[in-house]
Amino acid sequence: MLSETLAAIRPADPRALADARAHQDRLTKPRGSLGALEEVAVRLAGAAGTCPPPMPSPAALAIFAADHGVHAQGVSPWPQEVTAQMVANFLAGGAVANSFAAQAAASVTVVDVGIATDLPPGFAGLPALVDHKIARGTADLSLGPAMSRDQAVAAVEAGISVARALVSSGARCLITGDMGIANTTASAALISAFTGHDPARVTGHGTGIDEETYAHKVAIVRRALEVNSFDVADPLSVLAAVGGFEHGAIAGFVLGGAALGVPVILDGVIAGSAALVAAALAPAVVDHCVAGHRSAEPGHAAALGHLGLRPLVDLELRLGEGTGGLLAHPLVCAAVRVMHEVATFDSAGVTDKTG
Repeated sequence: MLSETLAAIRPADPRALADARAHQDRLTKPRGSLGALEEVAVRLAGAAGTCPPPMPSPAALAIFAADHGVHAQGVSPWPQEVTAQMVANFLAGGAVANSFAAQAAASVTVVDVGIATDLPPGFAGLPALVDHKIARGTADLSLGPAMSRDQAVAAVEAGISVARALVSSGARCLITGDMGIANTTASAALISAFTGHDPARVTGHGTGIDEETYAHKVAIVRRALEVNSFDVADPLSVLAAVGGFEHGAIAGFVLGGAALGVPVILDGVIAGSAALVAAALAPAVVDHCVAGHRSAEPGHAAALGHLGLRPLVDLELRLGEGTGGLLAHPLVCAAVRVMHEVATFDSAGVTDKTG
């Protein structure tokens, strides 16, 4: 499945990009006046290979949930069972992601790729919960590989499967979401590995830790990079060494959307670190991605810079769940709607500026 998906990913179409830029310049507005929204519309046209691009609606949010063995090192003040409890909250419709998804008219699917504890009674088996559990959490990445290579491939292919299912059900835009206590530690390790930045530069305070715990967290990330053997030219080896099951699944989700010609809106630092894995596997996948927002986590800016993506929203969010991507979705839709509905100078009989 992974090989088939990678083979199907194509870079942005040069003709569609040129047509989209030319069309933007003919619309009844000063050239460049819509700023980053023009870039988004052109990007989606190139990815779709047509101008104007298809409307990126309806949207589907997939929240990939998993636990992390590195939690045992005290990198988060939250107990590990919160992952399963929050999954239950998503399924009950009580999370911020649910509220934002309702605002964006996006569906919500929760994917268990490695939750360590059982869900509360009554939640297992719900239609909105997809079971792709690989294991009950990863191993402790500070002591050795977080997962085997086979598990890394299974995580990526789980994400591809979810992308295929959602697109088959009618989704025309995919939004990444995540849930996993301690997953910002794995994210920092991935970002440091792929970008070459020092762990202190890309490790953040996550869901809220004091300075002593933060210093310990940086040391754990540094130790993980020292004790594990991996080759950045072999992205799956990096994922297996220091990633999480949800990172692998999000990478596959991004790859799956790109292979199907459906744009993917990335959420925060977990999505950014997973996108580094996806881009290392298939560089052209970046042409199919939109950075929904820039997280308050420092590693996210480093990941977006490495990917060459400009975030649409910068509200100092650090929640995850897909919240930043959901907030960005109406902006992405607006950018494309302009291409479909706004008149050109010729069609509207409006005189263009001279020179």
